[in-house]
Amino acid sequence: MLTKLLIANRGEIAVRVIRTAKALGYRTVAVYSEADANALHVHEADEAVCIGPAQVTASYLNAEAILEAARKTGADCIHPGYGFLSENSNFANACKTAGLVFVGPPSDAIELMGSKRRSKLAMQDAGVPVVPGYEGNNATDEELIAAAADIGYPLMIKASAGGGGRGMRLVNAEPELVDNIKRARSEAKQAFGDDELILEKAVLEPRHVEIQVFADSHGNAVYLGERDCSIQRRHQKVVEEAPSPFVTPDLRSAMGEAAVTAALACGYEGAGTVEFLVDKDRNFYFLEMNTRLQVEHPVTELITGQDLVAWQLAVAEGRPLPLAQHEIELSGHAIEVRLYAEDPANGFTPQTGPLLQFKPAEGEGLRFDTGVRSGDTITPHYDPMLAKVIAWGQTRDDARRRLIRALEDTVIFGVTTNRHFLSRIIADDTFGAGEATTAFLQQAFRDDPSLQPQQPSLRELALAAGILDHDQSGRKSGRNLGQSAWSNAPATRTPITLELDGKNQELLVSQAGNRLNIAVGDNQYELVIEAFENGSLCTIDNGVRQRCQYHRDGDSLYFQAFGQSWSVRDVTHQPPAGSQGAGSGRIQASMDGAIIEVLATSGQRVSQGDTLVILEAMKMEHPVKADRDGVVSQVLAGAGDQVKRNQLLVEITTEESAQQEAES
Repeated sequence: MLTKLLIANRGEIAVRVIRTAKALGYRTVAVYSEADANALHVHEADEAVCIGPAQVTASYLNAEAILEAARKTGADCIHPGYGFLSENSNFANACKTAGLVFVGPPSDAIELMGSKRRSKLAMQDAGVPVVPGYEGNNATDEELIAAAADIGYPLMIKASAGGGGRGMRLVNAEPELVDNIKRARSEAKQAFGDDELILEKAVLEPRHVEIQVFADSHGNAVYLGERDCSIQRRHQKVVEEAPSPFVTPDLRSAMGEAAVTAALACGYEGAGTVEFLVDKDRNFYFLEMNTRLQVEHPVTELITGQDLVAWQLAVAEGRPLPLAQHEIELSGHAIEVRLYAEDPANGFTPQTGPLLQFKPAEGEGLRFDTGVRSGDTITPHYDPMLAKVIAWGQTRDDARRRLIRALEDTVIFGVTTNRHFLSRIIADDTFGAGEATTAFLQQAFRDDPSLQPQQPSLRELALAAGILDHDQSGRKSGRNLGQSAWSNAPATRTPITLELDGKNQELLVSQAGNRLNIAVGDNQYELVIEAFENGSLCTIDNGVRQRCQYHRDGDSLYFQAFGQSWSVRDVTHQPPAGSQGAGSGRIQASMDGAIIEVLATSGQRVSQGDTLVILEAMKMEHPVKADRDGVVSQVLAGAGDQVKRNQLLVEITTEESAQQEAES
C-alpha cells in the first residue's frame, strides 16, 4: 500500500493530482521553485519542498533535487504530471533505483515512444497504420533533403523527441526546405535537447483524434473512447472534445483496438494516449504515443465518469484495471478549452503580470482545472495557461452553450487573455457542425476581427464613468465626476479623459440623482445606476437590469459586461506622456527570454514587418519584427543574450534621418 505521493510538477496538473490523491487518503508533497513559493499547488499539498530557482533546468527538471525532496519527506511514490520529467525514461529509472514507485509506464516504454522515429518503426512492425515518410537514424540535412525529394510535397518536418508542436514545420515546396530544417533543429534542440528530425508526408486538413488507453501489470489493456483535438494553432491544441463528432462507432472500435495493440506492443502500464491523424475518408494513421496523462484528460473523465488519476494510482499499486472494456460506457459530450494569458491581437504573445482578479464561473456541468488564483503573478518562467475550462452536456450543443457562458462569466482582470477568441471558436458555425479540421483556425480566423481588441462603445464608456465616480479610491485621487449618484443636486458636466489602447478619449459626464449621462462629441448615452456591491455595478439600461463586474488598480480600471471585457486608464489629471508609440523604431523584447539569432545589422535597410531578432521564451521561438521602414541605427543584442521584457534590442531610424546623420 502506497501512502505518500510526491507530485513532480506545478500549476493546474499538480493541483488536480493532489486533490484526487488526498481524496483517496494519500499524504501529498509538492515541490516548487523559488518563483512558485506562494503558488496554489504549494498551499494545496500537505508538505512542500523548494527544489531550486525559477529556471526549470534548475528546479522542475532537476531530478536529483526532486528525489531528495522525496527522501526528506518520506514519500513512497512520485506522480510526474505532464511535461517536465513526465516522459523522461532516466527519471523513471532513477525513481525505481531510489526505491520509489513511478506513477507512469516502464522506462523502456517511455524511451521507445519518446522517439518519433523508433516508435513509428515499432508501430509498423505491430501492424498499426502509419504515415509514409523517412525515419533515418540521426539523419543529416543532406539525407533529409534527398528523402524529401522521394516523399514529395507538402511534407512535415518533425522533431523525433518532440511534442506540443515544437520542432515541427510544414513545407509546401522544395525552396522552403533548407531554412525549415534549420529552424526545426534549433527549436527541437532548445525544447528537448535533441535535434534529430524525421519527415512525413503531409496529410492535408486531417482530423487529430487520440485514444485514451490504460494498461496494468496483469496483461489487461482498455481504451476509454476518443478525443478530437483538431482545433490547433501552430500544431498546439486549443480545443479538445469527447467524443469526436467525426468518429463513427465502427471507426472508434478500429482505432481503439489499434491503440490497445500499440500499448501492448511496448509493454505499457498506466495511462497513455495514442494519437492518430484521420483523413476525410476516415483512414487513420499513427502519429505518436504520449506516455503520460494528457492535458485534455478531463473530457474523457466527464464522458466516462472515471477518475483517471485514481486509475493511475491503482495501477501503480499493482492492482488490476478498475473496469473491463465492455464495462466502459460513454455518456454525453464534453468540450475543453485552454484559457491562456496571451494576446490574440499581437500574434498570441504570452502575457505576464499580476492576475488582479480571477473568479471562475460556476454552474451545472462546468469544471475548471487551474493552478492560479486572484493575486498571483503570471511570470515568464512557465507556460502561461490560467485554466482548463471544461463543459459537459447531454448533447454537444448543451456543452457548447455552457462553455460559452462559462468563458463570458469568468472574471479575469489584470492580464490579456484568449477568452473571447475561445468563445468565438465554440460559437462558430463550422465548429458547431462538427466539420472543423486542423486547418480550421488558419482558414476561419486568419483575418477575423474578433482577434482585434474590442473598443468600448458609449454604453461601456458610461459604465466606466459611473464606476470611476463611485469608486472611493477615485475620490481620494482628487477627482469627482459631478455630484454623487445618490444626490438630488443639479447635474454638472465634468470633462474626463480615459486612455484606451494608447489613445485618449475625451468625455463629458453629468449625473442627476442616479441617472448618468455621457457625451462623446455629439453622441450621448444615459443609464440608471442601481447599486454597487463587492466589485459589481448594477444598472438599468433602457428598462433592462444588467450587471457589470469591475476592479480598480490605481489609475487603471478593468471591467466586463455583456460577454466582453475592457481596461481603461483615468488620465484626466495627468500631463501628456512622451511615450514611444507604434512606429517608433525602438524595437523591444516582447517578453523575458533568450536571443536565438540576430538578423539585423547596423546600417541595414529594413521594411515594416521584417524579422530582426529571434527570441526564445517558454520553449517557443518568437520573431521580433520591425515596426517601421528605415535603417538600422544600432543593434543592442546578440545571440545567446538573456533579455528582459521591454528591453531595447534594435533601433531603426528613417531613411531621411539616416541620410542627415551621414551628411553631418
